[in-house]
Parts: sequence; C-alpha cells; structure tokens
Amino acid sequence: MLMYVCVCNAVTDCQIREAYCEGACSMRLLRQKLGVAGCCGRCAPCARDVLRECRQESERRAAMAEEQAQPLPVAATA
Repeated sequence: MLMYVCVCNAVTDCQIREAYCEGACSMRLLRQKLGVAGCCGRCAPCARDVLRECRQESERRAAMAEEQAQPLPVAATA
C-alpha cells in the first residue's frame, strides 16, 4: 500500500525506502534527495519512522546473512 509521507513534496514511503537503499540514511540526506521535511516539517516524525524501519530491516538482513555464512558444525564420526 502506498502512503504519502510528505504531502508538500508528494513523497511516498516507497520513495523514502528507495532513497535509503541508495544511501540516504539520515534525515539530512533524505531532505537533500527528496525534499522531505523541507517545507512545513509535519512529515518529519513519519519519515524518521520509515528510516528507522529501513535500518532495522537492513540490520536483520545483515544478521541473517552472517548467520547463514557461518559453517555448520561437523558431527563427529566414530
């Protein structure tokens, strides 16, 4: 479901997630890239929440990748 986060600049949560994947991992960078929170600022809390979700998802993926990369213990044979 598409959700508008910044009405002033017509920025959606999907655009924020895409910008995060392209390196906009802070509000400052997000403002530079998309204009989020650059006008009235009412979208800032919601935009921060989307960024936080992106970070958490990124951390979960990294943890899963690290877990999968670890070799399984070899069972001792008698």
